[in-house]
Amino acid sequence: MSPQAATWLPVAGGVLALLCLWAAMRANRRKRLIDNLPTSKTTGVFIGLVELKGTAESEAPLTSFLAGIPCVFHQWRVEEHWSRTVTETYTDAQGKTRTRTRRESGWTTVASGGGLQPFYLKDDCGVILVRPEGARIEAERVFDRTVGRSDPLYYGKGPARAVAHSDHRRRFIEEAIPLHARLYVMGRARERQDVVAPEIAADKEAPVFLISTREEKAISRGMAWRYWGWLIFGALLAAGGTVGRDLVLNIDPWRHWYWHALPYPLAALGGWVWMVYNSLVDLRQRVARAWAHIDVQLKRRHDLIPNLVRAVEAMRTHEREVQEALALLRNQLRATPPGEEGPEYEGCARRLIALREAYPDLKSNEAFGRLQEALTQTEQRIALARGYYNEIVTAWNTRLERVPDRWVAALAGMRPRPWLEAADFQRAPVEVKLAD
Repeated sequence: MSPQAATWLPVAGGVLALLCLWAAMRANRRKRLIDNLPTSKTTGVFIGLVELKGTAESEAPLTSFLAGIPCVFHQWRVEEHWSRTVTETYTDAQGKTRTRTRRESGWTTVASGGGLQPFYLKDDCGVILVRPEGARIEAERVFDRTVGRSDPLYYGKGPARAVAHSDHRRRFIEEAIPLHARLYVMGRARERQDVVAPEIAADKEAPVFLISTREEKAISRGMAWRYWGWLIFGALLAAGGTVGRDLVLNIDPWRHWYWHALPYPLAALGGWVWMVYNSLVDLRQRVARAWAHIDVQLKRRHDLIPNLVRAVEAMRTHEREVQEALALLRNQLRATPPGEEGPEYEGCARRLIALREAYPDLKSNEAFGRLQEALTQTEQRIALARGYYNEIVTAWNTRLERVPDRWVAALAGMRPRPWLEAADFQRAPVEVKLAD
C-alpha cells in the first residue's frame, strides 16, 4: 500500500467505527425499550406502543407449503448445492506466471415463497387483531430437509431445472408461525376501522414492530449480544485504522498509543449518555401517558354509567306501564257483569301500541344484565390502567436507582414517581341508583 493511501486508513476506520457505534446504540436502545415496556392484556390495550403476549389464532388459517401445518405466516425456500473446479493464472513473487486450481462450492436459492394473514392474538383476557404486514417476524423453523434426486420431495416441491454445476442435492427450509403458537408482539396500537376496538399494525413512527416466537428474555439477550458485538467490532476498526497506517509508514504504533485508544471510548461514552438520557425521557413520557390512561377510563366511567342507568330506568318504566295497562284491562273484564258494556278496548290498545313503538324489543332483565356487564368491564379497564401505571412506574423507579443510569438521571434532575395504591385511589366511583 502506498503511503498516500495509508494516510486514509484512520479516516476509513473511524467512519466505519462510528457506523458500528450507531448500530450498537440502536440495539441497546431497543433492548431498553423491550425491558422497560410492561406487558399489556388484550382488553387493556391503549393507543400507542404496546407489548403483548399470547397465542396466534385464526378462523381460516393458512397451510404451510412444505410442512403442511395450519399457520398464520410461513416462508419457505429451496436451495440447491453446486461445486466446481476453477483454474486461475497468477504471478508469483519472482514475477513468474503460474497456474493453480481451487474448489468452489455453495448453495443457490432456486425457489421461494410464503404467505401471511391478519390474525388474533389471544391471552387470558381476550383477543386483539394483529396485522403483520411490515413487521419484523421471527418465526420458528418447522421444516428442514436435505435430499437427493431420488427423493420425491426433490422435484415434488422444487423446480424441474437444475443450476449450473449442480451436485443434485437440495435443501428445503420453511419457517412459520403455527396456529396456537406462543407469540411476543411489540407494536403500535390504533383504532380499527370496522369496529370500536384496537388493533396492532405497522406505523412509520413506531420504533419497533416485532412479532416473535421467542420469549421476551431471549429477545433482550439477543439485543445485548448485538450491542456488545457492534461495540467491540467498532473498537477494533478504530484501532486498526491508525495502527495500520503507522505500520505502513514505519511509525512505532505504541509511541502515541493514547491517541489511538482515547477517541473511540470517548465517542462511545458520549453516545451511551445520549442513548441513556433519551431512553429515560421516553420512559418518563410513558409514565405520564399511563397516568393519562387512568383519567381516560375514569372519564369513561363517569359518562357511561349514568347514561346506562337512565336507559335501564326507561326500560323498566316501559315494562311497568305495559304491565299496569294489562292489569287494568284484566280487572275491568273481571269487574264487568254479563250483558253490560265493557271497557274501551280501542283506547287501551292504542296506549299499548304507543308504548310498544316507543321501546321495541326491550326487556328490563336483559337491560340489567347489560348494565352489570358494563359495570364489570369498566372496573376491569380501570384496574388494568392502574396496574399498567404501577408496572411502568416500577420500571421508571428501577432505572433511576440502577447504576450507571442513576448518574445520568441525577444530572438531568429526574425523580422517582409514587405508586398508585388502592388506599390512594380516591376518585369517587359513579353510584348506581335506580329511581323508584
